[in-house]
Amino acid sequence: MTLGLIADYRPGSFLLASPSRALLATGVQNVVTEPDPDELAAKVTKLLVDSDAPVAVGALPFDCSVGSASAPHVVLPRTVRWSGPIHPTGIDRPAVPAVVETVPVPGPADHERGVAKAVERLRAGELDKVVLARALRLHLAGPVAVGPLLANLAADNATGYTYAVDLPAAGGRRTLVGATPEMLLSRTGPVVVANPLAGTIPRHPDPEQDRLAAEELAASAKDIDEHRVVIETVVEALRPFCRTLTVPDGPSLISTSAVWHLSTRLTGELIDPGISSLRLACALHPTPAVCGRPFDRAKATIAEIEPFDRGFYAGAIGWCDADGDGQWVVGIRCAEIAEPAPGARSTVTLYAGGGIMPASQPHLELAETSAKFRTLLRAMGMD
Repeated sequence: MTLGLIADYRPGSFLLASPSRALLATGVQNVVTEPDPDELAAKVTKLLVDSDAPVAVGALPFDCSVGSASAPHVVLPRTVRWSGPIHPTGIDRPAVPAVVETVPVPGPADHERGVAKAVERLRAGELDKVVLARALRLHLAGPVAVGPLLANLAADNATGYTYAVDLPAAGGRRTLVGATPEMLLSRTGPVVVANPLAGTIPRHPDPEQDRLAAEELAASAKDIDEHRVVIETVVEALRPFCRTLTVPDGPSLISTSAVWHLSTRLTGELIDPGISSLRLACALHPTPAVCGRPFDRAKATIAEIEPFDRGFYAGAIGWCDADGDGQWVVGIRCAEIAEPAPGARSTVTLYAGGGIMPASQPHLELAETSAKFRTLLRAMGMD
């Protein structure tokens, strides 16, 4: 059993493990919370140039606009370590404290009603797409051990991105942990790569049924249309930054342990090599894969229908160096762990969402979010 850098994870650290390598950052030299994307990128780059920190790490909230409830949280750490990919095997499920109370937010019936309301607006032409999420709040009898949780997430999702990021908290500690299948973007020199996902169907334990589910997704007009909306918007956001941009003719299928997705990998050559991965992440985020289109109407619909503030759920997690290289992933398949004091009871809030289109059916959207919850529930030994 090899845990790699996960074995050295401690509360307050930053971890991002991709299919090719892993990053563990600890300590804090500086924190940047500037909401303006140009100012944020410029301040982070200047601090990196003026310091001995090799990278900046952190998270963008779902809503990065000025005046929103959450601001970007980008940290220059004191120590940074890299390793190869982490593929733990033979992991024992962590002993999760007893669940004192489970609170769905909203309840299943209310989520279906919210989807139905969104479908009405979509069919009336007010929106092209909107993403609606729900939360599952678990009040536990004690603290959660994040390290074993990360190991389980990495073991179950070897082709995805496992992460843990410390979030600002008025008291105690807040940690966002997850295993996302979706890379927002990476930048290496003049090359930028984005890999949006949109269009989902739950997997099946029976191999033949699972194969049929994948074929159903690949042929689904509703999901292909949902995917197209996302790709068009990402291309529109990237094109001003790129000299060339390669876009495949159609999506491919990828899978996690819980669901199948439609995926498209876009590759561009930057016009200005001084544009950092952080600035590009701000330009792309949030994509219609987590928000919708048109952006302002979709965001307003989310705020009206969802009975909670997303905070850093459906945000972006990643790193950037002084040259502008870096990688940012979409903060989904995640849970926020809140502990009011060390060793105290924890509240774990799981999040899951789905893209709503004119052809969406509320009961199927409910089933999709339930399937997405399984990523964290299984890692916690609660599936």
